[in-house]
Amino acid sequence: MILLWLAIAVLLLPAGWLLLLPLRRARRVHAAQQAFEDNDSLGAENVRVYRRRLASLERGHARGELDDTALAEGRVELERSLLEDAEALRRSPLKAAGSGRVLVPVLLVAMVAGSLYWYQREGASGDLALAQAIAATPIHDAASFNARIARLRAEAEAQPDNAKVWMALFPLYRDAGRLDEAMQSLEALIALEGRVPALVAQLAQLKFFAAQRTLTDEVQGLVDEVLAADPRQPTVLGLLGIEAFEQARYPEAIDYWRKAIAGFENPDAAKALREGIAAARQRMASAGEVDASVALDSPATAAAQDSQAGTARLTLKVSLDPALEAQLAAMPVSADEATLFIVARDAEGKLPPLAVVRTTADTLPLTLTLSDDDAMAPMARLSMAERVTLVARISASGQPVAQSGDLEGKLENVIVTRSEDADAETSTDAEAAKAPLALRIDHRVAR
Repeated sequence: MILLWLAIAVLLLPAGWLLLLPLRRARRVHAAQQAFEDNDSLGAENVRVYRRRLASLERGHARGELDDTALAEGRVELERSLLEDAEALRRSPLKAAGSGRVLVPVLLVAMVAGSLYWYQREGASGDLALAQAIAATPIHDAASFNARIARLRAEAEAQPDNAKVWMALFPLYRDAGRLDEAMQSLEALIALEGRVPALVAQLAQLKFFAAQRTLTDEVQGLVDEVLAADPRQPTVLGLLGIEAFEQARYPEAIDYWRKAIAGFENPDAAKALREGIAAARQRMASAGEVDASVALDSPATAAAQDSQAGTARLTLKVSLDPALEAQLAAMPVSADEATLFIVARDAEGKLPPLAVVRTTADTLPLTLTLSDDDAMAPMARLSMAERVTLVARISASGQPVAQSGDLEGKLENVIVTRSEDADAETSTDAEAAKAPLALRIDHRVAR
């Protein structure tokens, strides 16, 4: 914080210097203005003009061109003009060079106070204090862990409107087993950030564990709120899986956990859920509900099998309509240089491409399988969608965005199949489910 205030002071120094600069120049400017006014000959010039015009009138009167009345009227008119010119030249006396000196320091103090007040309201001094508190309390053991909690609690009391403080504090309380304080911190965060599904899901999870893993009415209400906003929220799905497991509803637990795995970006969390799935399968095998040869494998093997079983996959057979072969040959590049894109997008169009494969047109026809391994980013994967739109496009330019003249084919509203979906079917149906989807490139992109 000391460095911050020093930086602010360094920035305020030139601003203060600019405010004080007029004071240093005031006496010089005052002297120059006074000299100008003292040497101003405009008034004397007006008098000379008046005298010349008056002499001209008198000469006209002497020659008999003007009578006495005209001469008197002309003289009055010249005198009035001279008075008006003199009035226009009248200036108020200059104030002293030091006049208004008090106003400049007042403005300087107001500028500094206003800048500091604005920074306190709009700046990030609170975030800086939080970062320093975290850096000052590295966690090595239980004592240092409690020291960080105490330091962040002090920050929360000092800046209760800073959501980042509560965001850092509630996980510490949770990991320390202080669930009541964790819930209070999380509720304070929700009050600041709004009822974000991820935060409400965390609150539901804390209340669930505080209630000894019981799905109370309060917890159920929070779960319903989250699922209404985000049906794939992984924290809530994991919670429901735990509750189902505790109640020996193992198929439900496995289903919830598989869906949760698709939404978790944390590999450790996904690994824990796979181990839970393996434990559920073992208990089902002990009860004679599943094939014991699968359930009695080691937990690691079962988890690996479940990882494969829960993976979303789409097998495609991509081909080119014979009617477009001539247009492919007419492209400015050869088939082995033309880029072939196979893309899966969520049917609602809310996510980036879920899977992308890039190859060349000379590989057609080809059969391939899209999975999460083909994702462009971890937050947009094939397993996150129920239905997708599949697009195959041959591009002469190699650009991912469709261009005029590209050759394209599309399949809409395709259900994303997972291997566990096929496990519940008969062997004939399972074989049919494994048949590749036919994706034919059958039209040209219009201008």
